[in-house]
Amino acid sequence: MPAISISTELALKVPGLKLSCIECDVRTSEKNEELWRRIEAKILDLQSQLKIEDISQIPSITSSRKAYKACGKDPARYRLSAEALLRRVVNRGELYQVNNVVDCLNLVSISTGFSIGGYDAEKIEGKIVFGIGAEDEPYEGIGRGVLNIEYMPVFRDDRGAFGTPTSDSVRTSVTADTKRFLMIIIDYASSEILSEATVLAQKLLEEYADACNFEIKTVEN
Repeated sequence: MPAISISTELALKVPGLKLSCIECDVRTSEKNEELWRRIEAKILDLQSQLKIEDISQIPSITSSRKAYKACGKDPARYRLSAEALLRRVVNRGELYQVNNVVDCLNLVSISTGFSIGGYDAEKIEGKIVFGIGAEDEPYEGIGRGVLNIEYMPVFRDDRGAFGTPTSDSVRTSVTADTKRFLMIIIDYASSEILSEATVLAQKLLEEYADACNFEIKTVEN
């Protein structure tokens, strides 16, 4: 696993920030039917429990939105990925299917409210720093095209920005060729359920992506 740190600038604005970083070998496939049935069951469960106005009151969503505002970004205009996923679940009763690895990540996200980055670890170059996006910093989000990441929390490696809590980038995206996977669960308030989310992620990846050779570490201010 590469060295991962939080910039001083971001740490000062979001003092409770903590990252759970999971890296592992995976076997990527187009779809795992058993996993998808589990996701569909979770969708039905969430639909029965949540109304759209309830989503912003989920503690992990609330702290995420607060962090965006502290950095100077509007979370209503640039929705965090977990909030966007949950709104899709509640409004439409569906979740887009990507591949077994990303589907595991999305299940953890809708189960916990954490926005989670998922990357092909072999596409990351050098050390990782979690900071704040700069004006006109180039970034191509998956399915979004060019994304304005100014004032947005952003992961950078030696080549530049590659991940945000709103959208992961095309450059480090998980594809059918991905063999080594890096998942970063972002907790803006040092909440108690971060460890539970980490355990869930590991179990899902083991069960549905044949994950092995895990490296897990926590990064905090």
